[in-house]
Amino acid sequence: MAAWCYAAIFHVGELLKAMVHLIEFCGKYAALDVESGSVHAIDKTAMSVLTFKNAGKTNEQIINDLGEEAREVLEEIDELIRQGLLYSECEIDGENAQFNTPVIKALCLLVAQDCNLRCSYCFADTGEYHGKRALMDIETACAAIDFLIAHSGGRRNLEVDFFGGEPLMNFDVVKQTVAYGREQEKIHGKNIRFTLTTNAYHVTDEMADFINREMKNVVISIDGRKEVHDRMRKNAAGEGSYDRVLKNAHKIIDGRGGKEYYVRGTYTAQNLDFSNDVCAIADAGFDQISVEPVVTGESFAICPEHIPQLKHEYEILAREYLKRKKAGCGFNFFHFMIDLNSGPCLNKRLRGCGAGSEYLAVSADGKLYPCHQFAGMDDFYMGTVHDGNVDQTIKKMFMDTHVFTKQGCSECWAKYYCSGGCAANAYHSTGDIRKPYEIGCETEKKRIETAIAIKVFEEDLL
Repeated sequence: MAAWCYAAIFHVGELLKAMVHLIEFCGKYAALDVESGSVHAIDKTAMSVLTFKNAGKTNEQIINDLGEEAREVLEEIDELIRQGLLYSECEIDGENAQFNTPVIKALCLLVAQDCNLRCSYCFADTGEYHGKRALMDIETACAAIDFLIAHSGGRRNLEVDFFGGEPLMNFDVVKQTVAYGREQEKIHGKNIRFTLTTNAYHVTDEMADFINREMKNVVISIDGRKEVHDRMRKNAAGEGSYDRVLKNAHKIIDGRGGKEYYVRGTYTAQNLDFSNDVCAIADAGFDQISVEPVVTGESFAICPEHIPQLKHEYEILAREYLKRKKAGCGFNFFHFMIDLNSGPCLNKRLRGCGAGSEYLAVSADGKLYPCHQFAGMDDFYMGTVHDGNVDQTIKKMFMDTHVFTKQGCSECWAKYYCSGGCAANAYHSTGDIRKPYEIGCETEKKRIETAIAIKVFEEDLL
C-alpha cells in the first residue's frame, strides 16, 4: 500500500477517536495518521479502502464493495495499525494535561508606536495600538532587556524583536538597545537573538549595515505585485510605497550574506489570486517568502465564500513552486516548509507560539501584553517591565489554552500542525481566544495538506 512513510511519533488513555486524514494532490494520494504523525504514500486502491474505513465500514464490507484487490491492502493496513502507524489513538489526557510553567524567552518591543505608512489593513491602527503615537525611550528598552533576562530562568538563548509601527523611526533606540543587550548577555551568560520587522520605506545605508550586522533575522513587508502593494500600503500622503520599498528591501537583503530574512505579504479579498503575488515577490529577487490572509472586519476581509478559490490558489502556487524548483530558480515559501520527521516539541504542537506565557509584547511606555496584537487592550494588560511583575491570571489563561481546550481543535486532524491557530486572530474574530478563527482554520488546513503533499511527492512531481 505505502511506497514509504514518514513517521514522527509523539505519543504522550484513549480519549479521542483515532484519525487518519486523506490527501489528494496532482493525482497522487497520501494518508496522515494524526496521532502518530506518520505519513504514508498510497495508491488509488488504498485511498478507496481508507475512505471506506474512515466511514466506519468493516473489512468484510470493504471487500464486498471494492473486490478482492482490497484484501491485500487491508492486510497492510492491519499491520500498520499493529505498529501504531495508522489509526493510532491519542494518549494525551486533554482535560488534565500538565505542562511545565514556561520561562519568558522572547519579547516584542514596540519601539515605535508610529509609522510612516498608512496601510489599510493595519491591525495596529497604523501604529497607535488603540492609544496615541509614541516612541519608546532607551530607559524603557533597557528595562525590557533586564526584565527578559530576569524572567528567563536557566534558558540561554533569548529573542528580542524590534517592532512597530515602524521600528526604524526610532533607530537610535534600536541601536542603543542592542548595545545594552550585548553587554548584559555577557554578564548573565545569555545569547540574545535580535530581529527586526520593517516596512523598509525609509532605510539609510547606516540602517542597512546595522541590520545586517546585528539582526539574526529581518522581516520586510511587501504585498507582491506593485498594484496590489500600492493599493493597501500607502504613505501618509496617500501615495503608493512599492518602488521605494523594493529598492530599500534590496539594500538590506543584498547585503545580508546568507543571513536569515523573509519577505512577508498580506493578501485580501481584493487579490484572491495571491499566488501571483508570491511569484511577483520571487521575480523581484527574493527567495524567502511568506504571504498570509488578512484578518479584519473591513470590506476587503476574507469571507467564507472565498475559501474554495483560496484552496485552489494554494494548489496553483504549489505547482509553480515545484516548477521553479525543478528549473533551478526556486524559492522557500514559509507555509510549505514542514518537518515530517521530527518537527516542534509536543509542548509547542499543543500550545503554539507561546504568546502570553513564553512570549510577551512591550508597548512604548513599558506595558506588557500577551503579544503585539493585544497591545493597548486594557483587558490584556499584564504589568510593566519597570516593576517586573506579570499578571499570573492572564498568563495562566494563555497557558491553559491549547488544542484540547480550544473549541473543536481536539477533533481536528491538523491540530498538531497549527496548534489551534493564532490566539489573537481568534479573539479579534470571535471575542474568545479559545474559539478559533474558522476562515483561518480552513486556509491553514489547506496549506498543511499542500505542504505534506509537496514533501511526500516532491521527487515524483519534479
